[in-house]
Amino acid sequence: MKLQSLKALIKLEFKKLIRQPAILFLNLLFPAVLTIVFLFAFSDPELGMDLSFVVPGLIVYAVIFIIMTVAQSFSAERQEGLLKRLSTTPMTSSEFMGSRIITQLLIAVIQVIIVVALAFILGFRPVGGIEGVFLALPITAIFSLSSVGLGLITATISKTPEAATGISFIFILPQMFFGTFIPITETTRQIATFMPSYYLLDSLRLIFEGNWMDQRIFTNLIILSVVSIVIIIIGIVLFGKYGKK
Repeated sequence: MKLQSLKALIKLEFKKLIRQPAILFLNLLFPAVLTIVFLFAFSDPELGMDLSFVVPGLIVYAVIFIIMTVAQSFSAERQEGLLKRLSTTPMTSSEFMGSRIITQLLIAVIQVIIVVALAFILGFRPVGGIEGVFLALPITAIFSLSSVGLGLITATISKTPEAATGISFIFILPQMFFGTFIPITETTRQIATFMPSYYLLDSLRLIFEGNWMDQRIFTNLIILSVVSIVIIIIGIVLFGKYGKK
């Protein structure tokens, strides 16, 4: 894998993102709009949801939607025959897949910055200080690997981009409902612990509450890293074997 080629491919991916309004909206503008709406609608203390509760959920929610955008993108490229044509270019499979993964990692980091910046403008003041955001960035980037992997799995079993959109919600909805915004009970916790989003959400809340040294963050990071790496490896293998046909 050549570093120069990788940089060029990442740059190309961001250019494609800018030229695709729907994907751009889901990746960058959607988190911004969602942040403003949720902070106004659900940050009322009478609802039992203050900003420190809402903001971590918004970050997780935004990154979860990478599943859909990855699935749509790969399905569309396969439908248009772009993936087959790659075999006729000097680009290697590792360079192609590596550039896509790094691009999504960077998008996840940008999403965190957008959500926190808007929340800060609207009154969010994390107890952990702005320094906590720098700790939140790599943890969120690791979580995004699981979203990319699930997006690849979705693209593998989807025949069209439209089908990929619908199928992606099989992975999106459970992570949305079990803990993203709705408080977890002892009953739902048993289900939520099987989802990568649970460990990111728990870590972000601890970080923004100022509990940087809580042992749970380290434990969550290990679990999240292992799960995300396993999921993305499965996604790459499945898509490489079945998804390009």
